[in-house]
Amino acid sequence: MTHIAVLGSTNMDLVTYVERAPHRGETVTGRDFRTIPGGKGANQAIAAARAGATVSMIGAVGNDGFGTRLRSTLEHSGVTTDHLRTIEGPSGTAHIVVDDEGGNAIVVIPGANGTVDHLAPGDEGLIATADALLLQLEIPLAAVLAGAQTARAHGVRTILTPAPARPIPPELLDATDLLVPNEHEAATLTGRSDPFAAGAALLDRIPRVVITLGAAGSVYLTRDAEPLAVPAPHVTAVDSTGAGDTYVGALAVALGEERPIREAMTWAATAAALSVQREGASASMPYRSEIEARYTS
Repeated sequence: MTHIAVLGSTNMDLVTYVERAPHRGETVTGRDFRTIPGGKGANQAIAAARAGATVSMIGAVGNDGFGTRLRSTLEHSGVTTDHLRTIEGPSGTAHIVVDDEGGNAIVVIPGANGTVDHLAPGDEGLIATADALLLQLEIPLAAVLAGAQTARAHGVRTILTPAPARPIPPELLDATDLLVPNEHEAATLTGRSDPFAAGAALLDRIPRVVITLGAAGSVYLTRDAEPLAVPAPHVTAVDSTGAGDTYVGALAVALGEERPIREAMTWAATAAALSVQREGASASMPYRSEIEARYTS
């Protein structure tokens, strides 16, 4: 079984569902409100565990009620939390508005995630035993870089989701094996709106790139082959929150199982398509049996 370590954020998602998002200075009436465990790190951990991997989470939660629930949700999904620290203070939160077309707008408050600025004792040993390390940018860059360089030193594949989009230090790119931005993040990183042009620019520093395009699918670019475009299943989206994290978690599992890249991307797209048909982030992520039942090569 593939062993995946995740170094990243855990947040409680405070989700408001509305017909349409308010404009600046406007008040609208919502139709529902929910608190749903999330955070890009935790989301990817849960997605990978449900897709069939052995998963360990490295990060931090607060000593509040949200922290207790976040840890419990990870464990209930099969994620090992021995390296998930509990610190004094609040857990991270994400304030999310979801409209009736399934689109969302998000404000993240780091909370406990902001304290994850280094690897704690035992984290290096855990990373060294993994087949892959998943990283995002919702914790301080110092820890992301330390994790990536530790993984590289031990021959562990590093998969980085550059979200929220921000400038990435060259030394982090040098320690990344696969970059998985969405089309907006790729454009922010390169200044190029066309995903193929953006991917080509990213290949100057990264050996392999997968750019996710939402309902349009995803593209894979590498230095030694022609670009590969893979479509996404046609579904009606209810809530796209967490879809990208679902894709990355499932992709990491498929790659860990040594599936060919087209098959891995199609399998990940199937998982993401299942997730957007349900509300919430971690709550929407499918189990391996569901992915296999819907997957067509």
